[in-house]
Amino acid sequence: MATTPQVEKDRITCHVLDTSVGKPAKGVRVKLELLPSAAANTPHHHGQVAGPAKVFESQTDDDGRIKVWLPYSSATSSGEVPVYTLEDVLGEITGATQWVLRFDTGVYYGPENTFFPEVTVVFRVDEGQHYHVPLLLAPYSYSTYRGS
Repeated sequence: MATTPQVEKDRITCHVLDTSVGKPAKGVRVKLELLPSAAANTPHHHGQVAGPAKVFESQTDDDGRIKVWLPYSSATSSGEVPVYTLEDVLGEITGATQWVLRFDTGVYYGPENTFFPEVTVVFRVDEGQHYHVPLLLAPYSYSTYRGS
């Protein structure tokens, strides 16, 4: 019997379910950002945020999940494309940090079809832990919780 290789997951993952249709929300763009005050916990920075903010992005798959993040590079940014990974960033940080997930729900539903064009979830990450953040989404409501 053949086995399928398991996709490795980052330590921060998310899942979007569209409760208005009872299905996973495919193709939702999501950004993951380390909040600047949290970056001060890196051992090499002694309370100073060094370099550009650490921002990641991805898009939900057919099952509404994001398992792996890519470094974010805006269309207007110049220079080299960032090559850091989430594991690189988490590996440099000691102690608890705060992160924010930004779900682009306006593009998913269409801006005229939702009350919330963006859902923002700020959460705490303790060193060495894995975090799964599900989002239950509808055009005029949403709910979230810490998953497993």
